[in-house]
Amino acid sequence: MNLEYFIAKRLNGAASYKSSASSTIIKIAIIAIALGMVTMLVAIATTLGLQGEIREKVSAFSGDILVSNFDGNNSEETVNPVSIHQDFYPNFEAVPEVTHVQAIAAKSGIIRTATDFEGVMVKGLGNDYDWSRIEEYIVQGRKPNFGEEALGTGTLISTYLANRLGFEMGDKVIVYFINKESGRPVPLRLDIVGMYESAYQEFDKVYLMADIRHIRRINKWNDGEIGAFEIFVNDFDNVNQIKNKVYQNSGSTLRAMSVLERSPDIFNWIQLFDFNLYLIIAVMIIVAGINMIVALLVLILERTQMIGVLKALGGSDWSIRKVFLYNSFYVIGVGLFWGNLIGLGLLLVQKYFGLITLNPATYYVKEAPVYLNLGHVLILNIGVVLLCLLMMLIPSYIITKISPSKSIRFE
Repeated sequence: MNLEYFIAKRLNGAASYKSSASSTIIKIAIIAIALGMVTMLVAIATTLGLQGEIREKVSAFSGDILVSNFDGNNSEETVNPVSIHQDFYPNFEAVPEVTHVQAIAAKSGIIRTATDFEGVMVKGLGNDYDWSRIEEYIVQGRKPNFGEEALGTGTLISTYLANRLGFEMGDKVIVYFINKESGRPVPLRLDIVGMYESAYQEFDKVYLMADIRHIRRINKWNDGEIGAFEIFVNDFDNVNQIKNKVYQNSGSTLRAMSVLERSPDIFNWIQLFDFNLYLIIAVMIIVAGINMIVALLVLILERTQMIGVLKALGGSDWSIRKVFLYNSFYVIGVGLFWGNLIGLGLLLVQKYFGLITLNPATYYVKEAPVYLNLGHVLILNIGVVLLCLLMMLIPSYIITKISPSKSIRFE
């Protein structure tokens, strides 16, 4: 123990590095570990944040699972209505993972102004609609009061459509639908009471929301008929398995489709982020490990004479190797401290101030989202320490090959 303490005292601490020729290498190793940690923290937090933000946004506007008629129609517009009188509505007791069920209907139409026109999809909603999922995206006005006794004309339109067509709060919007029997247009007059901005362009460019009873009237449906059911679940990671349970516990004429199946392009795209994340982590750990190996080799070569003397005094190979590993742990610890401090600081600034912006047309968000999880940070730090120390075992093995008689004469 006294021998190890003597070696540690000679090697450990910033003072010994300052007077050592290896100080530059040690500093480079610390900087490499710090920069690697910053890069990994930012990559993990922003990747998981972007995946989660896109997933939640798509689900909020489309539902986790859609239950509709099994009629081969894959368009957003409902052709054949579904009876609202189902065993699973309004509470899906047979599948406990289901948290909410809401009835919707959609119909395509055209908005025409004095100078322009635009194809849109009117999404009909009722008093069972869960506004808490999209309320944060309402940037002007208020949410419409659907499902009241008197049929309201309020509508929620996206800022994209409003700007494109020149609408403002309180304006009237006339949507024209085509009567399939007569081929004549059927107008629907709506009043803009609110505007939303989700940055989910596939929705913002097309949808405006109105009372579901308007869709029933235009389609000549009965009061108990709707277009489909949107279902939300408590575990999105298992949405496909829950979808199978929903299908088994719904009517034989109904089908169930998860949001992963309905929007495969988006979810396949965000899954590609995982590969980039793993690649960044692997490269950063390898770079940090190589820098640590170089630093340890330089330190060993610089202390070759001292190692020879200690061996001649009876020091074992392992006791000497342990001290070099202890010093490697010290260097790793310093690098991780600064890496965590800088990395978490940058992420907190982005989380609360949103300095880095993104193109919503490409990334579906306006600001780079950040997801911070203490468990992920701890696992990353522990993993870096263990992997770097394992990589240190190989260069430290050189100590066993140093001969006391030759190393004492080494210069």
